[in-house]
Amino acid sequence: MSTPVLTAVAWPYANGPRHIGHVSGIGVPSDVFARYQRMVGNNVLMVSGSDEHGTPILVQAEKEGLTPRETADKYHKVVAEDLRGLGVTYDMYTRTTTGNHYAVVQDIFRALHHNGYIIPKTTTGAVSPSTGRTLPDRYIEGTCPLCGSDGARGDQCDSCGNQLDAAELIRPVSRINGEKPEFVETEHLFLDLPAFTDALGSWLSTKTNWRSNVLNFTKNLVEDMRPRPITRDLDWGVPIPLDGWRDQSMKRLYVWFDAVIGYFSASVEWARRSGDPDAWRQWWNAPDARQVYFMGKDNITFHAQIWPALLLGHNGAGDTGGEVGPYGELNLPSEIASSEYLTMSGSKFSTSRGTVIYLRDFLRDFGPDTLRYFISAAGPETQDVDFTWDEFVRRINFELANEWGNLVNRAVSMAHKNVGAIPRPGTPTRDDEELKATARGAFDAVGAHLERSRFRAATAEAMRVVSAANKYISEQAPWKLADDQERRDTVLHTTLQVVSDANTLLTPFLPHAAQQVHELLGGTGVWAAQPELSEVDDLDTDGRVNTIITGDYTTEQARWESVPIVVDRPLSKPKPLFGKLDPALAETGPEWAPIQDGGHQA
Repeated sequence: MSTPVLTAVAWPYANGPRHIGHVSGIGVPSDVFARYQRMVGNNVLMVSGSDEHGTPILVQAEKEGLTPRETADKYHKVVAEDLRGLGVTYDMYTRTTTGNHYAVVQDIFRALHHNGYIIPKTTTGAVSPSTGRTLPDRYIEGTCPLCGSDGARGDQCDSCGNQLDAAELIRPVSRINGEKPEFVETEHLFLDLPAFTDALGSWLSTKTNWRSNVLNFTKNLVEDMRPRPITRDLDWGVPIPLDGWRDQSMKRLYVWFDAVIGYFSASVEWARRSGDPDAWRQWWNAPDARQVYFMGKDNITFHAQIWPALLLGHNGAGDTGGEVGPYGELNLPSEIASSEYLTMSGSKFSTSRGTVIYLRDFLRDFGPDTLRYFISAAGPETQDVDFTWDEFVRRINFELANEWGNLVNRAVSMAHKNVGAIPRPGTPTRDDEELKATARGAFDAVGAHLERSRFRAATAEAMRVVSAANKYISEQAPWKLADDQERRDTVLHTTLQVVSDANTLLTPFLPHAAQQVHELLGGTGVWAAQPELSEVDDLDTDGRVNTIITGDYTTEQARWESVPIVVDRPLSKPKPLFGKLDPALAETGPEWAPIQDGGHQA
């Protein structure tokens, strides 16, 4: 039976192009998962979009002499183009500046306010002495008063995970210009997080299958929750739909509040564009639906604590009760698949420090599947991983080119040269049957890992089939069987069958190469569908055009099962599946990339 599976992917900021550190936590893992779920027959809805509000956009706009809207428009398109190039199969990749998103966010806000989970408080706000402008907490840094770590932000310390107030920081400075901020009194609206202590604790107690890093981190947060501000002194963001607040030009909903609601608003937008405005309900209201969220570890707080609290508040299910909101009882996350950091020389990728490898540069020079494979096989799934060009070159040359690409090329070349088509097999031997059984058995093993978002283990299991097939063809040596054509054809048929099975196993990781292998084996049509960029009118704002990623993934033929290859299907002479990378790249990488100490190539 088909299960509705929501694949909810963290929203990247539209303040610049994304780098490979970003997609190691969101783009690749989420797409591998979504493609697998479609292949097993589940009903997948994959949603995300560009996060376009808040200070990051304002700061970048000021740097470039653009308005916030112009900045968001510019980089939303850049980010969308790169994610499409990576092959991420979103059903709806949209943005937070749509009329649809504004309306949904305000609906959720009103439900929370109606149920008493939003409260006003007078607090201390930071102001720039030189400009008089408000400084949002996220753009103030200092030493954490709780753990002593440097680089803590005014809203949160990433080292210890605790919520902070900017005024609590030791030696606070503005990230924008380095000056010491002044603190003044101001009124804001707060999410009453303590009113969800019991409800969140009970919900978390049921999540025994979560990754330990996520579960332990979140349980610690729930033990000491404080009200969290959901409004900010900005003029760029979703207006506050409340009397006494809606007309204040310098008060907007905080970016973290509206961004997490984007998972739901994107689902609503997808449904509206599909022709059935209520289609989102099968993922959000149905009790049998599964919801899996993908992000980096710095976003655990918002997805495992804040977002569930907002959903509970809308549902009237916080500690003080309430009425179910306008969208009915909304489902809470089933799983939080958070990745650790992909680093370089032990530090996070950082544009400002020059430690950055932009996604579009990488795609241009190496294509999408090499990056997808590296992140799947060696990415920061449960611990930080240092990216090195040496390891990248080694994995591509020895695993993709030598193992997988060479197996495909040898098998198809020999069958094409000797038969011209997929050979008809004779009586199989024990070796033949054992290899085919190994390939068939891998579907359960790889699938079990992918169900739990264990991508490294899944990749390794799939590549074991490739290694077994390479060992088999070397031992059977069909090129020496010219005098025994029946045995030669049996060996080639067996190898091609396992190539077909391995290609299916690798399709979620290598969808572009999988399409090529499908065609090398004589297949036609779409094996692994790809996303498309579309220019569409904003549903609720006259004259605005939105760039979205979407796609028709019902056309693809890939299914998670071993399918017998078709005897006598014509074969063509193959082209190499993966070219070997220049070994010199292992030392320094391409000339546009940062070297390992964080500097730049000359």
